[in-house]
Amino acid sequence: MALSVPAPYVRPATLAAALDALADGGEPRLVVCGGTDVYPAHATRPIDRAVLDISRVDELRGITVLPDGGWRLGATTTWTDVAEATLLPPAFDGLRAAARQVGGRQIQNTGTVAGNLVNASPAADGTPNLLALDANAEVTSAARGSRIVPLAAFVTGYRSTVLQPDELVTAVIVPAIGADARSTFAKLGSRAYLVISIVSVAAVAVVRDGVVADARVVVGACSPVPVRLASLEAALRGLHAREAASLVTAAHLDGLSPIDDVRGPAAYRQDAALTLVRRAVAGVTS
Repeated sequence: MALSVPAPYVRPATLAAALDALADGGEPRLVVCGGTDVYPAHATRPIDRAVLDISRVDELRGITVLPDGGWRLGATTTWTDVAEATLLPPAFDGLRAAARQVGGRQIQNTGTVAGNLVNASPAADGTPNLLALDANAEVTSAARGSRIVPLAAFVTGYRSTVLQPDELVTAVIVPAIGADARSTFAKLGSRAYLVISIVSVAAVAVVRDGVVADARVVVGACSPVPVRLASLEAALRGLHAREAASLVTAAHLDGLSPIDDVRGPAAYRQDAALTLVRRAVAGVTS
């Protein structure tokens, strides 16, 4: 009897067919949609495994409001979709700002929210903002259905996630947040555009009656995974908003572990992170 060999390249039109392709028993497939991270990674070496192209699966794309007031960002929603979405409240302004800085216009038109997340680059611009929004990844397989993974647990290290070979990220779920929440995003690079972050900071805050009711601050590109500054967040809550930025000290960045590389030395990253965090906190509390 002839053995069934998985097709080396499949481009299904439905989610069910895509999940079946992941569960076909062969070697783990390389999943692509926009391919903006995949193609550069293989510029000097061939793709050596079967490919699943999900760019035709329309049910994976789009932004919708959930019955509980949260939001669902389909896996193949592009950065242009995010930047131009009109139904997203001010809490998403940081994510919108990141969407406008993910490469050039061509990259924004094809690069996807889930692709940026699954690539698990420490310098990913989308992930810090989604962490600041307390987002979750919806992960689905043909055999086990869907499960919800907090974003803080989804990315486990440099280019590493909890995804199993038969699983696909089908959406990013952002829980409901008050209409008074504000957010911001800032990144430092060697130039203004088309640049990988040396340091990035995302912040979300709620200020009521001049007092910080809630705050979330995330630093990217300074550790193997983006890091929430839990001690700073705790210190900001209950503080008068006008005092918030001045509270930030180097001690609040103790959880970071910046590296020396071609984009900048560790000491520079640490110092720049402190400056950007202060600016971000001021931006969402002033």
